[in-house]
Amino acid sequence: MAIRLEVWGDYALFTRPEMKVERVSYDVMTPSAARGILEAIYWHPGMRWVIDSIQVCQPIRFTNIRRNEVASKASTNNMRTAMKRGKMIPYLDTSKEIQQRASLLLRNVRYVITAHFDMTEKVVEGDNPGKFQDIIKRRVNKGQYYHQPYFGCREFPVYFQEAEKEYPCVEELRGEKDLGFMLYDLDYSDPENIRPMFFRAIMRDGVITVPSVTSEEVVS
Repeated sequence: MAIRLEVWGDYALFTRPEMKVERVSYDVMTPSAARGILEAIYWHPGMRWVIDSIQVCQPIRFTNIRRNEVASKASTNNMRTAMKRGKMIPYLDTSKEIQQRASLLLRNVRYVITAHFDMTEKVVEGDNPGKFQDIIKRRVNKGQYYHQPYFGCREFPVYFQEAEKEYPCVEELRGEKDLGFMLYDLDYSDPENIRPMFFRAIMRDGVITVPSVTSEEVVS
């Protein structure tokens, strides 16, 4: 069963994995980011979200900002050691850990995500597509979510509603545009070796059609 979700926000940062230090966003939202938004609204072990297409509804505009980022995270091992010995105070020294980095991000974004869900082997008695569809629509209409959905980074929140209208293609997005290889998602089939998957993103009249995960277009 399909769902069309309109999502928008002031800023977005879909980081290119090949950029090591400075963060640079893809031109548009990635399928994995779209899936993350949907899972933030509703997730259940008995279903799996599949992204069918992403429509870009606003002109693509970039902006530069500088942000303070933490170079490391608080270690669980350090916390345990501090609790056992009681001689050290676990904390992050901002004078050493905070780093200022430049980011090239998107501004004034709006997309329409078209997706469907497949049932998984973890369904239990009483689970069925109609039940999930009703729950999803109810949560979307009420603006409910498990955690705040965001555009790539938690400081860029997503606003959403059911897409009830058709958006005409923005003039500058008409035609075909090759966006190059884009992150498709992560392959979790082997927890010891999680691998990124990529696909060649072609935008036609503002719409990116996302191939199936089993398609030859998806490579790792």
